[in-house]
Amino acid sequence: MTFCLFGIQSFPKLWKSNPYLQLGSRHSYISLFLADRCGIRNQPRWFSLKTVSSQDTKTTNLVAKARYLRKYKGSDNEVASDSPHFFSAGAAKKRSQTNPQSKDHDLSPVRNTIQLPTQPLNSLEWDRLKADYKGKTRFESWISSQMAHYHSPVDVAKSLLAWVAAKNNGIVDYDLLVRYLHLCVVHKQTSEVIDVYEIMKARYKILDSGGYTLLIRGLIQSDRWREAFLLLEDLKKVMTPSKKNYDDCIQGALLHQDVNTAWNLYQELLGHDIIPMLETLKAFFDFGKDIKDDNYSNKLLDILLYLRNNHLYPGESFAHSIKTWFESVPGEQWKGQFTTIQKSGQCSGCGQNIESIQLSPEDYEFLKGRIMRDVIDGGDQYKKTTPQELNRFENFVKSCPPFDIVIDGLNVAKMFPKARESQLLLNVVSQLAKQNLRLLVLGRKHMLRKSSQWRKDEMEEVQKQARCFFADNISKDDPFLLYATLHSGNHCKFITKDLMRDHKACLPDAKTQRLFFKWQQGHQLAIINGFPGSKLTFQRILSYDTVVQTTGDSWHIPYDEDLVERYSYEVPTKWLCLHRKT
Repeated sequence: MTFCLFGIQSFPKLWKSNPYLQLGSRHSYISLFLADRCGIRNQPRWFSLKTVSSQDTKTTNLVAKARYLRKYKGSDNEVASDSPHFFSAGAAKKRSQTNPQSKDHDLSPVRNTIQLPTQPLNSLEWDRLKADYKGKTRFESWISSQMAHYHSPVDVAKSLLAWVAAKNNGIVDYDLLVRYLHLCVVHKQTSEVIDVYEIMKARYKILDSGGYTLLIRGLIQSDRWREAFLLLEDLKKVMTPSKKNYDDCIQGALLHQDVNTAWNLYQELLGHDIIPMLETLKAFFDFGKDIKDDNYSNKLLDILLYLRNNHLYPGESFAHSIKTWFESVPGEQWKGQFTTIQKSGQCSGCGQNIESIQLSPEDYEFLKGRIMRDVIDGGDQYKKTTPQELNRFENFVKSCPPFDIVIDGLNVAKMFPKARESQLLLNVVSQLAKQNLRLLVLGRKHMLRKSSQWRKDEMEEVQKQARCFFADNISKDDPFLLYATLHSGNHCKFITKDLMRDHKACLPDAKTQRLFFKWQQGHQLAIINGFPGSKLTFQRILSYDTVVQTTGDSWHIPYDEDLVERYSYEVPTKWLCLHRKT
């Protein structure tokens, strides 16, 4: 898709009137007419390339650089025995720093000699810059992408657009125009956004999703904000809008006090089974400050329940907005504080007990049935075993009394690379056996063959202290581990570093996935120290459920700290505690 740019008069005269395409005296602006390549000219629209004042131009030179990998430097710090639980926010990051599995090779930085301009260029200057360019992609495409990425000044982008038009008989690629629109939106140049909008509206019945998104975002901040909703309707004709599209429209509606439209769009978003952006939800709380409206308040409480039901966690800024709203509601007398939860599951702020991590008997039986059907018997796509071997294992488990701990033998044996694998496994089994625990070790048949890593006498000792099942070497241990643990009852724990994300993904619905993760947090043991000759140490298991919860007169809301990197399988460690004074 391309655009043709035509001047009012001849194109040579347009060149002379362009302050960026000549070496002589300068004028303040240039007006270019855009038409599509097909020559639709019956409804002219003017695209004003007004220059931004020099005082608004960024003075820092932005150099276009290719990304390169930096050599990973591991940390020498050891994990302390009182470290947080296995699923706490930031724990995975610390583990990766403490025990790096691999290091990236050094790569020499690749530098491009082209420096992005910070001031508008004239024709000769753009020609020289293009001559210096040695890249494989087209210069105009590359430079516009770099300018969009590094948020170059709008007037610099205008000079590029005018130079391209002059060199191509008035034709400017659609992609270049969209990147210019991107810069106008980033720099909040709403008048320029409206100019581009008028051109596109006149020339095209349908745009691509990128064009719609940029126009919606740009118009929603202007006095023509309602037209962003019309663009959203146009977008719906070709695709389901993104959560960012809805976020822009909802925040714009709230900005302009159109509360009903904001809530209607929110319900529409949920109707598409789209999880809203947390910024969208935060905007509703920010808008509701000091408002005495029971209907609005109930909708905000529904948002908190939505966070609970979907295991979503607000960020730190969102948590502050929630606290501010509660404390601002006239006549309610809510008081909030930021706190933590003790190992016992008691709130450090108010002393209230947080919901237990343990599943109810009903939820446990429901999850057990789903795991058996969808993961173990239901053709789990990540499973590598045979029906015959799985049947042999099921009969084996049913013939044994319930186990207390199920051990992923191969996973445990490889936790400390410098130790002999059979020795490490024996150390773990021996220390657990001394506690009179009924153990099951799951392994592979190759572990029974004598080798430098697997001593026969040590494996014989393992088999004396624990029941063992050795699967074929092509089999995967996880289905066996899940089956044995669930079959043994709610008291049974399991040991592995595997996070089971593949198996969680096999579960058919969000409710079952949430129950699985809750069960996993309460049953998975992670070894901190199990090196031969040292005392076996585990990370503690959570006793409470990290989820938004309420008693009516209190709310406890876990939230993400700004500076803590939390992986998707981790949970926050900070909480907002809210209580209503009675």
